[in-house]
Amino acid sequence: MRPIILTAGEPAGIGPDLCVELAQQPSPHRIVVVADPDLLLSRAECLGKSLRLLPYRPSTIHEATPGCLEVLPISLPSEAVCGVLNPAHARYVLETLDKAVECCLKGKVAALVTGPVHKGIINEAGIPFTGHTEYLAQRTGGNPVMMLATPGLRVALATTHLPLKDVSSAVTRDLLHGVIHTLWNDMRFRFGIAEPRIVVCGLNPHAGEGGHLGWEEIEVIIPSLDELRRNGIQLLGPLPADTAFTPGVLEQADVVLALYHDQGLPVLKYKGFGKAVNITLGLPIIRTSVDHGTALHLAGSGLAAIGSLRYAVEVAAEMAARASLSRGA
Repeated sequence: MRPIILTAGEPAGIGPDLCVELAQQPSPHRIVVVADPDLLLSRAECLGKSLRLLPYRPSTIHEATPGCLEVLPISLPSEAVCGVLNPAHARYVLETLDKAVECCLKGKVAALVTGPVHKGIINEAGIPFTGHTEYLAQRTGGNPVMMLATPGLRVALATTHLPLKDVSSAVTRDLLHGVIHTLWNDMRFRFGIAEPRIVVCGLNPHAGEGGHLGWEEIEVIIPSLDELRRNGIQLLGPLPADTAFTPGVLEQADVVLALYHDQGLPVLKYKGFGKAVNITLGLPIIRTSVDHGTALHLAGSGLAAIGSLRYAVEVAAEMAARASLSRGA
């Protein structure tokens, strides 16, 4: 199978550490890291790990040997210091993403796995940036839906990085139809679930309590879900979030749709932090990511946990294998 391409993320954070640690273990997957080679070697030295870098060439398949890492080089403008953000490195971070996306769109690689970036420092550099999800949509022309998954639970988001005061006006019929159609299609074709069951959270406490705690459910959410049900999509809800995430409901669900970021992700991360994966649905490429941030305070310390990155690679490989089988069929 074609390789999986991995971006190392923010150079002052733990992304480079995780790439070095990943190289130490045998893997059935061919992985190519987009990063500054000197950054990876420097971080390996900090961690006391042996690392041999191999130049990425699509036609050359290297023997998978622990301690070796294939690299597609992008140069930093200046040395990165562990834990110290530098706005001058923001364009480097985006260049690594752009190169990885280019490889995906050209069919050179099977999937993209992204390391954590720091949104704040990219914005401080004068580059508008709300997150990987939105950036990748701009670069690929997709209609993204953010979903996090851990064994036993998947949570997708109708809105992502919005202030809470803007969520109500953002939850429209068109938004719900677009997000739920993407969920329905990708659950079927990228995860092999023939008839996906989607649980939808309400926006207000008690899902509006019949209008006593808000009218969004009555005016927008319920009519939108009813339309989708008439088209054959299996939906349960809208349910209060404190009901949607109870065991009895989750047994009936392939995925829960939360209407805003912090409605769904605290539950997911409580259940599976460090062994969860962030998946972007609705793109023409396969993209997964770690479930955590840059952890600047851990960079170079050897204390960063690699579980989420390993899981992100495994899920990307599974999705790529399923896509390959579908094309073959």
